[in-house]
Amino acid sequence: MGLATKVDKEMGRMILLLEKMDLAEKIEAINQIKIRLHKLSPFINEPVDCVLWVKGDIVGANDYNPNAVAPPEMELLETSIGEDGFTQPIVTWLNEGEYEVVDGFHRNRVGKESEKIKERLHSYLPVTMINIDREDRGDRIAATIRHNRARGKHRIDSMSEIVVELKRRNWSPKKIAYKLGMDQDEILRLTQISGLAEMFSDSEFTEAWEAEIMDDSEIVEDYDALD
Repeated sequence: MGLATKVDKEMGRMILLLEKMDLAEKIEAINQIKIRLHKLSPFINEPVDCVLWVKGDIVGANDYNPNAVAPPEMELLETSIGEDGFTQPIVTWLNEGEYEVVDGFHRNRVGKESEKIKERLHSYLPVTMINIDREDRGDRIAATIRHNRARGKHRIDSMSEIVVELKRRNWSPKKIAYKLGMDQDEILRLTQISGLAEMFSDSEFTEAWEAEIMDDSEIVEDYDALD
């Protein structure tokens, strides 16, 4: 008997066990199977390799997402999830048993606020988790901004507040620019909006007006070097 055949046989036994469980037990068992397989996966460093179903009441929005979606787009998102299902998980960071949303703020809302979808999902939501080294709030903020900037628009006032917060966390303008996918000129404009441009008055930042786009030889591979 080949190895693949043995695995298939064991899977058959596992499925028989799963079929006897109630809904909550079955979901928890499937989540545990996914987690154990993820640990063996060659894609263990890719969050999308492991999508779990968790109760919506332990998934909480962050307080810094600057991405604004107008009511018509929210309605379209609800229609999309209603018609096509959840095609993207909610990206989260696990902290003491609760899931803080990093990306998917509006998918999280639809999953909780649409009674039809909530009923269909038994009040569960699909989540994946960013790598566990994102313990610093600044790193999680940066992850949210990168997700949003890749596809949408931000409220300028919220972005300004975020840039100021990262500066207060001792992030250099160069590090903020690199991690958020901005140039330093853009950061300067955001700080002027907030009225706190003096926070960025160091020599490195005042040279932003002359900053050039990095070529391939200047790509930063060591994030610590940006401090």
